[in-house]
Amino acid sequence: MKRLLLCGLPVLVLPLSVAGCSGIQSALDPAGSQARSILDLFWLITWVCAGVYAAVVLALIIGLVRARRTAEPPNGPLALDPGTERRAGWTVGTAIVLTVAVLFVFTIASFLTDRGIASLGARDDALEIQVTGNQWWWEVLYIGSDPSRNFYTANEIYIPVGRPVRITLKSNDVIHSLWVPNLNGKQDLIPGRENNLHFVADRPGTYRGQCAEFCGLQHARMALTVTAVAPDEFQSWWDAQLKSAPEPMDERTRRGKQIFLSGPCVMCHAINGTTAQGRTAPDLTHVASRATLAAGTLPNTRGHLAGWIVDPQQIKPGNHMTMNLLPPDDLQALLDYLEMLK
Repeated sequence: MKRLLLCGLPVLVLPLSVAGCSGIQSALDPAGSQARSILDLFWLITWVCAGVYAAVVLALIIGLVRARRTAEPPNGPLALDPGTERRAGWTVGTAIVLTVAVLFVFTIASFLTDRGIASLGARDDALEIQVTGNQWWWEVLYIGSDPSRNFYTANEIYIPVGRPVRITLKSNDVIHSLWVPNLNGKQDLIPGRENNLHFVADRPGTYRGQCAEFCGLQHARMALTVTAVAPDEFQSWWDAQLKSAPEPMDERTRRGKQIFLSGPCVMCHAINGTTAQGRTAPDLTHVASRATLAAGTLPNTRGHLAGWIVDPQQIKPGNHMTMNLLPPDDLQALLDYLEMLK
């Protein structure tokens, strides 16, 4: 853990294991039917293969014990015994039949699992979300039945419990892969191509996801969370996301807004209700309501936000955000403004 002092404000830079996204991340704890189907297939293959391995080891032990107890044939060690050869033929034949049967079982089980996962995407009531991979963060676009109710967010996905979700996957640069183990398997985001991922959450909770395809220097710090909430709570969250950023109510936050709009931040970020409409970096309209910064790299606290603004390369080397060496008073005013964006 490092402790820095930036513009008079103490900043903690935490290791990834401490500062990363909160939430469950385990394929062994499914929270949806897709993840549960994958887990069932996993356990089927695991237990069958374990049984096959145990049978092979047992056969090997039996063969070794019998070899020690059997006297050498009178015609020499290479002499063939018809009875032994016949039993060996039956044993090998049975093993081949069982092997083919096991492979057929695996093939059918895999096919049924894939079909069950894919069938969810055909439902008309599915929530439409578009996720675009960038080095190294996730842009999230919610698509409503009315285009005026579309909105952007970043690195955090909210979904209603029990409702199918259809995610369209895109990439702006290199190949990424979205993986939320508790909800479904991996799916690649490929430049110039659209893929789809479907899942439904059976219970409320926050589930950690990540990029599962090496995509560059900060691949390990490209995380996101999927939070499943009750349908009413999700609708309230959606309505709140549609609102423009609140207007500053005092001189200090008005100054912070002016610093944001007159500096380099406005070139890349968007804040609804202002002239900031950049799309090459996360939308900040409601940034203060997010749990983390920099795609799960840091908890969203004032100190970490200050450190991220002033020197993002120290925290996440190689990312595309530039240093912002603001005077201390300007930095504090900017922080005041960003902290009111809820």
